[in-house]
Amino acid sequence: MSDEQPPASPAAPQPLAPKPAAKGPMKSMQQVEVDESKVWNLWFTRREFLTLAAWGAFLAGLAGSALAFLRFFIPRVTYDPPSLFKVGKPDEYMPGIVDERWKKKYRIWVARDTPAEGGGMYAIFARCTHLGCTPNWLEGQNKFKCPCHGSGFRKTGINFEGPAPRPLERCRVALADDGQLIVDLNTRFRNPKDWKKPEAYLKV
Repeated sequence: MSDEQPPASPAAPQPLAPKPAAKGPMKSMQQVEVDESKVWNLWFTRREFLTLAAWGAFLAGLAGSALAFLRFFIPRVTYDPPSLFKVGKPDEYMPGIVDERWKKKYRIWVARDTPAEGGGMYAIFARCTHLGCTPNWLEGQNKFKCPCHGSGFRKTGINFEGPAPRPLERCRVALADDGQLIVDLNTRFRNPKDWKKPEAYLKV
């Protein structure tokens, strides 16, 4: 017999080791479908929002146009004080006194001269002739003084200091049938030469 060993048979193939299982639960087909549904719902919600926003802007513009159209036919209401009003009877005013009770409501002073000064009544429009500020009556100094730029006016309304270019204006005054004094803001007298007219200086 020969001493040669028979050739070794080839080794049988080893089976492959199984892959380690993935950590965590695997998503099922049903779970994938649910996720896609959520994405669809999110997209649909955004589309609805944009559509509603567009319609809201359109309707707001339409409403604004309608309001502007209606305002054209509705008269505007102003809350300015009336230009013609009563301020009481002459005997309610002391001679030689500048009365300030109507300054805030009607922007006027009502003054009554002493008999030596003529004894008449007049209404001064409380607006500085420089830039339109409202002066103050300084009883102790017997003058009107503008707080804005220092213009000064005498009791009669004549300007004598500061930048005011002309005197204060006087308003038309008259007596009503009931004996009350009527002041008309629409008719004013700028020139002192007109201050002795019956409409600017009421004899009482």
